[in-house]
Formats: sequence, C-alpha cells, structure tokens
Amino acid sequence: MNVPFETVTPAPADPAALPFRVRMRDGVRLATDVYLPDGEAVDEPGPTILVRLPYDKSGTYASMPLIARYLTRRGYHVAVQDVRGKFRSEGETLLFVNEVHDGYDTIEWITHQPWSDGIVGMWGDSYYGYTQWAAVASGHRALRAIAPRVTGTELGQVVDNPDGTRDVEMGIHLGYMATHYVGPDTYEWEPDPRRRPLIAPFEEFFRTVGRRSPSFDIAFPQEVRLRRWPEGHPFEHRAVPVLHTVGWYDNCAPWHWRDIQELARRPDWANQQYLLIEPIDHENYRLSGAPYDDESRDHALSQDAFRALLPAYLEPALDFFDVFLRRRGSAADLPRVRWHHVHGEEDDLRTGTVWPPAESRALSLYLAAGTQAPDGATSGLLSPAAPADTGAATWIHDPEDPVPSAAPNAFAYLQTNPRLHDWSKRDDVLVFDAEPALTPLDLAGPVSLDITLTTTGPSTDLFAKLLDVHPDGEAELVAHGRVHIDNPARRLTLSLGHAGYRLRTGHQLRLHLHSSDFPEFVIHPGTDENPWLAIGGARTAQQIRLGGTEGARLTLTTLPT
Repeated sequence: MNVPFETVTPAPADPAALPFRVRMRDGVRLATDVYLPDGEAVDEPGPTILVRLPYDKSGTYASMPLIARYLTRRGYHVAVQDVRGKFRSEGETLLFVNEVHDGYDTIEWITHQPWSDGIVGMWGDSYYGYTQWAAVASGHRALRAIAPRVTGTELGQVVDNPDGTRDVEMGIHLGYMATHYVGPDTYEWEPDPRRRPLIAPFEEFFRTVGRRSPSFDIAFPQEVRLRRWPEGHPFEHRAVPVLHTVGWYDNCAPWHWRDIQELARRPDWANQQYLLIEPIDHENYRLSGAPYDDESRDHALSQDAFRALLPAYLEPALDFFDVFLRRRGSAADLPRVRWHHVHGEEDDLRTGTVWPPAESRALSLYLAAGTQAPDGATSGLLSPAAPADTGAATWIHDPEDPVPSAAPNAFAYLQTNPRLHDWSKRDDVLVFDAEPALTPLDLAGPVSLDITLTTTGPSTDLFAKLLDVHPDGEAELVAHGRVHIDNPARRLTLSLGHAGYRLRTGHQLRLHLHSSDFPEFVIHPGTDENPWLAIGGARTAQQIRLGGTEGARLTLTTLPT
C-alpha cells in the first residue's frame, strides 16, 4: 500500500543573503545565510543574531528571510543556518544529538568574520529554541543572550516525573521523526489514525518513500536515548540572559515551564531570567485573530498574515538584545515578567517582577458528587468547601472509542479555537462544575489537581482540562494537563500548567477528566501492550475518590479582586 506524501525541497536561495558553507570540526559543512544591514560594508563589525533550524532557512514555513530583514533593520547582523543533515547542509540527519558541537563551531566561525564584533545572541521557536540551549551547553563565551520561544531543553522527550509517573506520549512523537528527520528534505504526509496497529502507516510510508528515519529507529520499538548534552546540561554552564516566550495555548508549554521552574531554583540563572507569556499557540496563531479563515489552514499562517505579526513576534526580543548585545539601555528597564491576561481589559499586558505575581493566592475547589440534570446528564461539583461525605466517581476508557482531540492540529490550536461543550456530553468524560461567577475571577499562576485514582487496568492515562463555560453553554479551554500512571493506586498531583485568565461575571469553571485524547496523544490500549503495536485493547474503569483526606482537589492561583 502506497502512502501519499509531498516532498518539500529547499526553496530558492534568498538573493539578499550572503551564502556560506561553514565547516564543522569533523569536516561537515553547514549551509548558512548571512544578512547585513542595508548599506553596511561587509567589514563593519557588529553583534550577530544566530538562528539554527531544520525547517529550511530559505522557505516560507519559518519565514526566515522576512525575519532576517526585520532584524537587520534594527542594525543586527543575522546568520541563519540549516542544521546538520537538513536541506542544504551536509551530514547525517539525526535529531538533537549534534547541536551542541555544531552550535559551538558556528559561533566560533561567526566571531572570526569581518562583520562580527565577537558578540552573538540566538533567537527562535521550538527546535530552533532547542538549538539555543545546545549552544549554551557548548560553553562558547561569545554567546551573550538567548531568546527561546515555545520550546524546552526536554523538547520531544516523554518526560519521567520525580513521583514515578511520566508524561503521556504525543502522537507526533514518532510522526515528527517520520516527517522532518527521514532525510535532508521534509516529507509532508498524514498517518491514518484509524489504522491498527498505530505503527502500520509509518512502516508503509517508509516503504513508499524508500528510506527510513534513523531517529525513528532509535526511538522505536525500544527507545535508546542518545546524549543530547555531551558537555553537560545547559543549566550547569555559565548563566546567560534568557528571554522566555511561552504560549498560553502552546501544546509544548509543559517542557518550557519545567525549564523556567528549574532555572528559578538556581540563583545564578534565576537572576538572568525574563518571562513573556502570550496568548499564542505553537504555530504563533494569536487568540485575538482566532478562529482563522480557511485560507490559513493549509499548514501555517500565510506570509501576509505573518508579516503583519512581525512587530509582536520580534520587538520584545529586539528590545532584549539591545540591552544585552549592544548595551543600549539598562537591564533594570526590562520587565522581568510580562503576561497577557486572557479576557482581561483590551490589550491587557501586565508586568511584574516574579511569576506568579507576588500578590497571588491559592484557591482550592473540591470535587464533589453532583445531581442528575433534566436532560439525563450527570455532573459533579467544584465546591469551595470540602464534601462532608466521602464517595467516588468512575468513568470507562474504551480504546476502540477514544475521546477525540478538540483541535485538528494541536500545534495550531487557535487556528480553530475549538469549543468543548460537546465533550461534556460523553459518558467517558467526568464533568465537575463550579457555580457561575458573581464577580470576575482572575487566574494568574499554576493550576494543579490533587487526586487519588485507581484503575482496573495495569496502568492508565489521565487528562484534565479546565474550561470556561459561557452563559450560552459554550466552553473554551483555560488550562490542561495529562499524566501516565503505572501504579495508579496512590495519590498524585497533576499539573495543569499555568493560566493568566479572567473568568468573567456569569461564566463558570468546569473540569473534564478522561483517559484519552486522540490523535493528539497515543491511545492507551487498556493492557500492558506497546500502544503503537496494539491491535485491539481492553476497556478499563477509572475511579477517583471524593471527600475526606483522599478526596480530589483543584488548586488555582488567583489575584485579589
């Protein structure tokens, strides 16, 4: 069976760029475009912003020619590089493991160019946020500041948690490798999520294209974790100023928040952190424009739409680089924390010195049994008072009928900005409602769920979604979390990430609990089989405790009204 796919080859070279082939320590040459400010001589030195990415430095997906021109208008030199094994660069196409040494060698090359003053900063999203941390881990002294967006040092990993649980595996975990890391080109294709086993369309794709992904074969069926950090983890190296940009709707935000929280515990790094939290998803769709028209839904924002967003996209980083790369102004003039308060006042961008805000307070809502509504649906309660009686609530997980993911593309959640009220009607989704708000309730900080869960299966997945239910019944996402539990007969704390959100008067909070979210996440088969290889599966019953010391409790971080 042949799998339809489209091959994305390198776009035409940008005539405004100076092309170079930068030699690495092992002789491999990486394709690098250099942009200089208009009218500047090639031997006029200045600071350089480096971007290292696997998505074609000349293509429209990452729009690097547009971005580079914007950065040069502020007087910066810009170097944009295809990472090893991608598009015009030589070498093996292997995810993550070459970025530390290649980052060092590229920065070293920059410092010897006539247009370089020996000062380098790095910028970029997702994987080209990861390559910034790889350069930090290289220890090069010329790297003075980084601005990673929607990323994390654990990007792409199924993370093990200190309490013995672990993250739920994203469906894109193997899909990314079979799209971007098969060879120098990108192969755009869509695996059929209805196929069983889940791995079948991937094997058919490799047969169709006539080559395999080495990264895929390292990760499956038994993952071999290669060393990302041959010179030690980046946080163990010299601290540099960091501007973190996190998206409220970014599906990769858990990795970014883990970095932010870890750096806050390290005094040398904590003093160098700057935080910007925006109402964006991973593909930079913004809440203010959601949902987007059909013309933008092929893959990512159109070039015209992206061009209009460039100031919001780049100006915070440029202000940051002006201070740390050009010594213009003072670090004291940069807010340590900036965050967009969703549904607050128009353009509600708030500033502070710490996150969560110093004036924030914890608010507990207890999960309690509810009553049956006239339409037959049963929902529990989110109550400010702990239930007087103990009890339990149960739902069934059926791998043959999983809870569907809300967005067709989890990376572009705001493309459609889905409403989630229909999920409340499913039998395999537990629903808990708070009373409608009599006055606005402002959330600003972490959201977590303390819960005791048991299952009839050998393990289970738990998804929790906090919603804002409008007076007309529509429901939109506020925060969400997930966890895979191998030993579920115990109490755990599930992070639902962070929220910066105003629950308006008349709206109410709702909590969904369920055990699947497919195809965004791999289906738990209800057995101890590898979920990629399972053909059928078994129905399992999940139960949580209500009331008493083992009762479930949702904890919000709120601001005083």
